[in-house]
Amino acid sequence: MRDLKIPDQRHPEKAHRPDNAQPKKPSWIRVKAPTSDGYKKTAAIMRDHKLATVCEEAACPNAGECWSQGHATMMIMGEICTRGCTFCNVATGKPNALDVFEPGRVADAVQKLGLNHVVITSVDRDDLDDGGAEHFAQTIRAVRHRSPETTIEVLTPDFLKCGPEALEIVVEAKPDVFNHNLETVPGLYHEVRPGARYFHSLRLLQRVKELDPSMFTKSGIMVGLGEERQQVLQVMDDMRSADVDFLTIGQYLQPTPKHHRVDAFITPEEFGSYEKSAYGKGFLMVSATPLTRSSYHAGDDFARLRDARNKKLGLA
Repeated sequence: MRDLKIPDQRHPEKAHRPDNAQPKKPSWIRVKAPTSDGYKKTAAIMRDHKLATVCEEAACPNAGECWSQGHATMMIMGEICTRGCTFCNVATGKPNALDVFEPGRVADAVQKLGLNHVVITSVDRDDLDDGGAEHFAQTIRAVRHRSPETTIEVLTPDFLKCGPEALEIVVEAKPDVFNHNLETVPGLYHEVRPGARYFHSLRLLQRVKELDPSMFTKSGIMVGLGEERQQVLQVMDDMRSADVDFLTIGQYLQPTPKHHRVDAFITPEEFGSYEKSAYGKGFLMVSATPLTRSSYHAGDDFARLRDARNKKLGLA
């Protein structure tokens, strides 16, 4: 029986990689261990509903803060991914069959947590003809039915091995925000995100706007992987050419010695410079801090994003 708590079984594709030293984290990205009652309540709801969260599976440093406030990012379609990105802590391998009752359990958990905004993400499911698009759509519809006032943000895979209808299925389900992360600069894809294609992901974001111009789009990258500043600025330009509304930039943190090394810890001042540049390029919303993650403060950020659009359109 496979035990996902054992690193070599969790990441069999990385078992024979040489260890990369894990440098000491600077003071500005250290976080406290979660202990609050709110954290425990959120954890209990996730366990009772047999739900996976990217907060746990990807070892997010903000889990303590977010769960204390009752915010958890639901990870649907299981906890085993068909990809083996070198930065990611989600388990790799052959996933189990889809659970047809999962959309309902997600909707029930959202209602019990009283979420005003929920982020729903997933593992990559290259084993499915539609990449899990219909499962995403069913989950969106289930949440809408149980919690009609809750705004919904999806963080999807790239649907690389699917036909164009896969993306259409998700967009037609009308999430409020469509997020797909580019993750890094194109020059690092071969070592950081080998199963993906940069321009395919960029085109995916562009197609969302073509299918529904009113839908907010969002994408993010990590820094500290070995990229150059000019490469990051070029990614910003590429995203704007695809009409992406919201950009997130966060510090890459190495989950285990077998994962991609941390090339550098980017200072808060450098993040501030990236944020200023991004706003200058026309993004409606930017979150660029060492601890920024795709779903960190997503609810508050969505409200600010909506306000920014209204202001731009003269509706504020």
